[in-house]
Amino acid sequence: MNWLFKYANPHNFMRLSNVVLPVAAIATVLCLVAGLYFSFSVPPDYQQGTTITLLFIHVPADLVAMAAYVVIAVCSLLSLVWRHPLSDTAARAAAPLGAVFTVLGLITGALWGKPMWGTYWVWDARLTSFLLLLFLYLGYMALWNAIEDEVRAGRAAAILAMISVVNIPIIKFSVDWWSTLHQGETIMAGKLAPVYLPPFLLMMAGYMLLFLTLWMMRIRTAIVERRARNLMVSA
Repeated sequence: MNWLFKYANPHNFMRLSNVVLPVAAIATVLCLVAGLYFSFSVPPDYQQGTTITLLFIHVPADLVAMAAYVVIAVCSLLSLVWRHPLSDTAARAAAPLGAVFTVLGLITGALWGKPMWGTYWVWDARLTSFLLLLFLYLGYMALWNAIEDEVRAGRAAAILAMISVVNIPIIKFSVDWWSTLHQGETIMAGKLAPVYLPPFLLMMAGYMLLFLTLWMMRIRTAIVERRARNLMVSA
């Protein structure tokens, strides 16, 4: 944990991100460009036809949306227990990004559902719990903005994130716990045809790197804004 404590310092984080950010940005572009190229080059699936292309856009968005909320919960725990200087900043910076990936997952899921189920939306356990994730993101951001005192706002938002993160395993295992229209595990179960694996992995890496890149940029912006406010107050 010592390395985590070290980079919880804003100055150390800025130094680290100066090195990591350009590399992550370049890797993001390469993975996404290659992933999209191979996604539109794969042969049609014997059941889903050309709709299989949405798999490479939809599933990574869902996974990153859920991972981002776990990141918020972990940062919230660090904030409440160890009072890391950057914990609240990092958690708050991740929320809008997670919300965008959630919206992307919902939209692409609806586009996939129309040819598969004959409808854009059904109120089954997976879709409903994933929609709830969007409301949790919106509620988390609204709570930050509703309280003027940043310390109180951070504490309240951290408690909300740590309690509501229980929705993530519900999303994950909803297809096992309840009878749903949504298909079960495909990737980890080894049910994905090998020809589709390279574009999926490239898109997954691209989405994760995109989140990391934008997350670091938002944290850096928050640090600079805080320093500017402190200089204005002390002037």
